Amino acid sequence: MAADEEIAVDVVVIGLGPGGEHVASRLATAGLDVVGVEERLVGGECPYYGCVPSKMMVAAAHTLAEARRVPDFAGAAQVQPDWSPVAQRIRDEATDDWDDAVAVKRLEDAGARFVRGRGQLAGPGRVEVGGTTYVAAKGVVLNTGTAPAAPPIEGLADTPYWTNRDAVRLTELPGSVIVLGGGAIGCEFAQVFARFGVRVTVVEVADRLLAAEEPEASAALEKAFAAEGIQVLAGVEVGSVRHADGSFTLDLGDQEVSADKLLVAAGRRTNLVDLGLEAAGLDPDATSLETDERMRAGDRLWAIGDITGRGAFTHVSMYQAAVVVRDILGEDGPWADYRAVPRVTFTAPEVAAVGMTEHQARESGLDPATATGDLGTRGWLARDEGLIKLVANPAEDVLVGASVVGSTGGEVMSMLATAIHARVPLPTLRSMHFAYPTSHRAVESALAGFGGSGV
Repeated sequence: MAADEEIAVDVVVIGLGPGGEHVASRLATAGLDVVGVEERLVGGECPYYGCVPSKMMVAAAHTLAEARRVPDFAGAAQVQPDWSPVAQRIRDEATDDWDDAVAVKRLEDAGARFVRGRGQLAGPGRVEVGGTTYVAAKGVVLNTGTAPAAPPIEGLADTPYWTNRDAVRLTELPGSVIVLGGGAIGCEFAQVFARFGVRVTVVEVADRLLAAEEPEASAALEKAFAAEGIQVLAGVEVGSVRHADGSFTLDLGDQEVSADKLLVAAGRRTNLVDLGLEAAGLDPDATSLETDERMRAGDRLWAIGDITGRGAFTHVSMYQAAVVVRDILGEDGPWADYRAVPRVTFTAPEVAAVGMTEHQARESGLDPATATGDLGTRGWLARDEGLIKLVANPAEDVLVGASVVGSTGGEVMSMLATAIHARVPLPTLRSMHFAYPTSHRAVESALAGFGGSGV
């Protein structure tokens, strides 16, 4: 193509993570002329560095833990951890050795054109990639996602620290690791490493793990970590990081902690820098993009995924992608609704939640009622400690939030997500049958904490 060439198309999608790939494929299948632009790997963070490989690691670690429980339940077992099958599965089954050829072919087979490069907005409906400008008659969809962020700690930038992108590519495990960050990513990796015999210390600036979740959930996870020998240092400030003689040392003021490796899992930054937002009439320094119920962010401009600030989850990006497809194709809604966005941290126990926490409900102006319960008989039978916390709006007699901690937390949470999304009245929930002795039966016990008629 000649420099500065202009090409007329219907839609340009910048960023081909799960949501962007879905938009490009669906619109192309519907007959539109679509160009998908990606500077990294088609498929995004999820299949190569996030959800898929990390959950392979989690599944392997859980299998080890279950095998170690055999003497308590069914006889004897010897467990010898080996990381090599995990590394091989990630390389062969999840990431194709971090090669997106299959994903590119899938996109092109759907009828979309693929361009490898960095796309920049150049005005309404205009995207520059290299020396070519694509002029989109219908518009542009942004799905540029996030990247690992590193806090501004003295000395950190000069060290060979890991992020999640390094951790999923490991072929051998270190003897010890410090995990900087006690959010979902940090906690999942911490437990995986510990179950494979690595000495793990989690350092968290907030006063507890999973600080965005309910305090009761944090306490349950911290108890589980302690039982597995994972050291948790919460409510600390990291003054500096240094790396010498093959070891990392963090200065925490009143103490220092050292380990062979350092995994930084202290948040992510949105990929909006130098995207040309000003050309679309948006703030070039924005850290997220405000969208309406149809995911519109500006003139002939839509945004989906992490950059919308609605949760850095693949399922949110895919949900938003479906909204954009309907809008561009002129179909009816439903349009975006975030009352019941679910989230799961895949530790053991799982920490699952949907809707608002008690704190968030109060911050939103509600005067919430809460009720809690444990896993009851199911927990006793399987020695599965856990809890359920429900947050209700008494004025409307409906749930607005729920948390479930337990080995099946994510699955139990699904019924509560349905209740919140559909605004099922509490009396209706209390009138249901709950199978005995399942984990979800604990929901019935928790509901009883609200009383018999109304909250």
